[in-house]
Amino acid sequence: MPILLFISLFTLLDFVLLFSLGSQIGLLATLILVLSTGFIGLHLIRKEGVSTFARARQRMQMGEIPSQELLTGAALIFGGALLLAPGFLSDALGIACLIPNARQLLMKALTWVGLKSASHRHTYQRGAEDWGRSNEQPSSHREEGPIEGEFISGDDEPRRR
Repeated sequence: MPILLFISLFTLLDFVLLFSLGSQIGLLATLILVLSTGFIGLHLIRKEGVSTFARARQRMQMGEIPSQELLTGAALIFGGALLLAPGFLSDALGIACLIPNARQLLMKALTWVGLKSASHRHTYQRGAEDWGRSNEQPSSHREEGPIEGEFISGDDEPRRR
């Protein structure tokens, strides 16, 4: 729910800023700016999507996990998508995703926000009476020992029932 509220407020603020600045600089200048940033965003999405996929595939062939390439590519594609959206605030955030130092600051901020929200999440632990308890609070009636279930190995032949 908070993310939906954030997206709604961001979009509203972006349109208010677009209409306010658009009335100051004129319709033609506003259209040129919106269309040019849209074309730049479209070009960036196409270019960076292909190059990021190629870098990730190369790292995977070397036996490495391409986490940095995937994060960088995702930030660049997200920046390109923001440039596609009409509005000056989304364009400013999109350009921030393109600048390497600003992109690193955005990733650190998102990591901090993600870690902070992950520490406040509630999970289902055991039964309806424990719904909503956080991970820090131990369940008073948690059973220790093996967990019952079925195991199917990929080497085994499938059993017919």
